[in-house]
Amino acid sequence: QVQLVESGGGSVQAGGSLRLSCAAFGYTYCTYDMSWYRQAPGKEREFVSAIAGDGSTSYADSVKGRFTISQDNAKSTLFLQMDSLKPEDTAMYYCKSNSCEDWGQGTRVTVSS
Repeated sequence: QVQLVESGGGSVQAGGSLRLSCAAFGYTYCTYDMSWYRQAPGKEREFVSAIAGDGSTSYADSVKGRFTISQDNAKSTLFLQMDSLKPEDTAMYYCKSNSCEDWGQGTRVTVSS
C-alpha cells in the first residue's frame, strides 16, 4: 500500500500553466506504474496520463501536447506539468498507483476563460 498526497492545484486563466505533484509514502514498488486522472463536475473520472516503470508515457488525446507527466529519480514524487490550460481542463485531479490500486485525495484545478 502507498499513501498519495496531491498538491499544486489552483485557479488560473486560460493559457496559463500549473504543475501538480503527487508525493508517495509507503512501498516504493507501488510507484513504478502511476497515472493521473481527473473528474469534472457532473462527469465521470477520466484518464489523463500515465508513466510506466520503464519511463514510457501515455496521454489522453485531449491533453496530448499540452501536459507532461514525469517522476523524480527515486519515484517518490509524480508530476504533471500542465501548459496551455483550457476551461475544459477544470476538474479534480487525482494520482493513482496502478501497481497497488491506491488513489490520492485529489487537488482542484480551475481554469477561467
